[in-house]
Amino acid sequence: MEPDLFTAAAEDRQEKDPSSSPLAVRMRPRTLDEVVGQQHLLKPGSPLRRLVGDGSGGPAGPSSVILWGPPGIGKTTLAYVVSKATNKRFVELSAITAGVKEVRAVIESARRATGGYGKETVLFLDEIHRFSKAQQDSLLPAVENRWVTLIAATTENPYFSIISPLLSRSLLLTLESLTDDDLRGLLRRALTDERGLRDAVTLPEDAEEHLLRIAGGDARRALTALEAAAGAALSKQEEEISLLTLEETVDRAAVKYDRDGDQHYDVASALIKSIRGSDVDAALHYLARMIEAGEDPRFIARRLMISASEDIGLADPTALPTAVAAAQAVAMIGFPEAALTLSHATIALALAPKSNAATLAISAAQDDVRKGLAGPVPAHLRDGHYKGAAKLGHAQGYVYPHDVPGGIAAQQYAPDAVRDKRYYRPTRYGAEARYADVADRVRERLGRPDTDGGASAPDGP
Repeated sequence: MEPDLFTAAAEDRQEKDPSSSPLAVRMRPRTLDEVVGQQHLLKPGSPLRRLVGDGSGGPAGPSSVILWGPPGIGKTTLAYVVSKATNKRFVELSAITAGVKEVRAVIESARRATGGYGKETVLFLDEIHRFSKAQQDSLLPAVENRWVTLIAATTENPYFSIISPLLSRSLLLTLESLTDDDLRGLLRRALTDERGLRDAVTLPEDAEEHLLRIAGGDARRALTALEAAAGAALSKQEEEISLLTLEETVDRAAVKYDRDGDQHYDVASALIKSIRGSDVDAALHYLARMIEAGEDPRFIARRLMISASEDIGLADPTALPTAVAAAQAVAMIGFPEAALTLSHATIALALAPKSNAATLAISAAQDDVRKGLAGPVPAHLRDGHYKGAAKLGHAQGYVYPHDVPGGIAAQQYAPDAVRDKRYYRPTRYGAEARYADVADRVRERLGRPDTDGGASAPDGP
């Protein structure tokens, strides 16, 4: 809402006594140049740059935008910068507390401001995904007619949480997660800046690394933890925030895990090998270590998707869909809830029957191709749709499998060089036993006996 007398007084007090505000508030950027990360959205001529400019451009004025990204990466900060830098009228609403009545009041006020004294209005609507369809509908006339320029922020996938008409009338800007370097620069600035801690304490490297881990890419969480730890250190009359003080303050042990070093790969490797070995408890231990260390949940989800094909394959055909669904869910919800989804997928994969037949199959096929065992595609399989193909013998003699009883046409498919190769050797584990039977019957119908000397498939338990 527009600031009233009491809000203005509170803001005036905060300006005169910055320490009355949380560190995360005091360290909010005042200009776009001070914004940490999101440089892909801050290039010259970008919608956000135009919003804080003079708005010139005639009929090509700045568009309404929807900012999508996880908590703590700068959505509210960008809106705050616009409110401070723009020469437009700025109104803020939260979908948690506001409704259609408040939205309509802002729109009507914006129309009066535009018509009365030519002042454009920027409306920042936080948590827009909490608005119902009817509430979002109330924004459409104002956005379409540009009575207001909307900046809406959401942590939910806008394609599921925001109505299509509003999406089509706005630019969707996706904010990227903050990197460790982004947060490191922010923390160091907060330690020394006049608006921050003013060199009252120092932060040694081990404590800084732990703070980055527990922040998990969230700038607000990083600054909140830093402020709490600094207060604890100063209360003990210490000029340095030790790792012990930081741990005591945030109540979280420093997990020995370097996301950019050996521990990163060692723990990730241990997770996958524990899944491969069907030790569900060990797998959950390593998963917990990665989560507590602030590992990117998308990295964990990617490893689980690879494991589903590499070590399980068709022994459990549901493993890969489970891992893919987990990756999609993680991308949409983020931590802390993503931990539940990753646990779900890890347990399913660890307890699934295992087969590396798909892995060995493509590896063997690729190895033959690299050795030069390729050769021309059989003439009857070549494309016969272009003029002159028949004269070349292309597609001549091809048997359409759907015209044959059983749907299997006994004809040569592979090039001569690998005609009798058998790459896929299914196990008898889990559901792959059924695929093994099908593969044997099909090869028999195709007249392709096992002549390349490959090992037979292992029997299931």
